[in-house]
Amino acid sequence: MVGLVIVMMTMLSEWAAQTYRVLALQYPWFHFVIPPVGLGFTAWLTFRFFPGSERSGIPQVKTALEFADNFKETAKLISLRIAIGKMFLPIMGLLSGASVGFGGPAVHVGASVMLSLGKVIKFPPHYLEKGLILAGSAAGFAAMFSTPLAGIIFAVEEMGRTLEERISSLVLTAIIFSGVTAYALLNSYIYFEDESLIMPIGQSWFAIPLCGIIGGFLGGLFSKITIFGSRLLKRTGISMVVIAIACGGIIATVNYFSNGATVGTGYQQTKAILHSAQAMEPSYPFLKMLATCATFFSGIPSGIFVPSLATGAGIGVDLANWFPIAPASAMILLSMTAYFSGMLQTPLTSFVIVMEMTNSHEIMIPLMATAFLASGTSKLIHSVPLYLALCEAYRLPSMCSARR
Repeated sequence: MVGLVIVMMTMLSEWAAQTYRVLALQYPWFHFVIPPVGLGFTAWLTFRFFPGSERSGIPQVKTALEFADNFKETAKLISLRIAIGKMFLPIMGLLSGASVGFGGPAVHVGASVMLSLGKVIKFPPHYLEKGLILAGSAAGFAAMFSTPLAGIIFAVEEMGRTLEERISSLVLTAIIFSGVTAYALLNSYIYFEDESLIMPIGQSWFAIPLCGIIGGFLGGLFSKITIFGSRLLKRTGISMVVIAIACGGIIATVNYFSNGATVGTGYQQTKAILHSAQAMEPSYPFLKMLATCATFFSGIPSGIFVPSLATGAGIGVDLANWFPIAPASAMILLSMTAYFSGMLQTPLTSFVIVMEMTNSHEIMIPLMATAFLASGTSKLIHSVPLYLALCEAYRLPSMCSARR
């Protein structure tokens, strides 16, 4: 079920982004009118009818794991109602021209679907307490990227920290089934074609610290802006609908100056960058960062995983053009890993997901080294990981202590 739902979301997301681009080309006013109106309306629907489904969804799932035995509190963060909103509201965001990712929503939807089905089927209590939430979130992640191994690492590194023996088989089974379902229906990796390459030892390995430090710094900067921006907006007391309209105005401006390149998940742009290092303007990664920040602050259901891969790819092609010390394709993959790792401070998940999506096993060691270097650089900017910090909005004060 999780695999089927994620495949549907993936196919709808590409249709929605392409629909916006086509209409924007036909009607120039589209870039300036639709984002503010569309995001304002989507934010109103989100907080009026689907509270709990806002933004990424991963902080909600992480918080639900903390008090999984309290069904009343868990239902405020994970439920079938929230899953329905999380499936369709991001599509409205894409139709509004926002930079919407589906990684976080896939995790939230996966956890909500698994827990809801578990209650109907009446699984044993210890599964309902934590196992189904953890299994569903990891299954959603694996299906979204068609990367079962990364799904396992994500479950341990970001969501669960450790897997209890009694639920580990449930988690692994969910990941395998959802990943196989997505792969079977789409008949290929959801994101990128095989991109096998070789990175010879020598001068090219200087790309590891270059991409790791710059990518990690920018990823950490994005997280810091996201964390402190969210806290600042909350203190102002301004209506989320008003904030969403203002964010829509920012997105409209960014879309205009990027000629529509920042619209959507970023999948098509990343694929173009991987196939041609000259595919994007040098300003693309920075405009994509800005559009993703504005989308996040608007409060609409949206993830940052896929847009972050597009941003990282853009950084990589810029570095490859400015400092041609290694094959451009390798520097792009290293920068994708670095930015992802710097943003989330999850180095294992970062290098495994890039390696699986692009079949780049030949440069596994450079990817791994870059991921850990980027994560360390990011911690110099902000010590608390992004999603752990964002959990504060859903936790009681006594539950907000970090356990890293």
